[in-house]
Amino acid sequence: MQNELIIVSEYCDKCHIEPSFIEMLQEIGLIDIRTEGGERCLQFAQLPDVERYSRMYYDLSINIEGIDAIHHLLERMESMQQEIYSLHSRLRLFEDVSR
Repeated sequence: MQNELIIVSEYCDKCHIEPSFIEMLQEIGLIDIRTEGGERCLQFAQLPDVERYSRMYYDLSINIEGIDAIHHLLERMESMQQEIYSLHSRLRLFEDVSR
């Protein structure tokens, strides 16, 4: 479910990552952390992003600023791909009309 929450400290223990890493991701706006019942929590839907960022940080030694830049570039690339798809669809409409 999209509304399920994961306690940050438990997630960090199980995945062997530092809680300060999660805080850095929050500080630069890549993830949102909620406080529920006195516990800091991540939304379940954010886990794929957190896992991707942690692989970049721990496995590839990319710093937080680099992760932020990569995130921004990937968002731009996805937006451009959607625009290309939209333009291709519009082009097909014009091609069909001219036939």
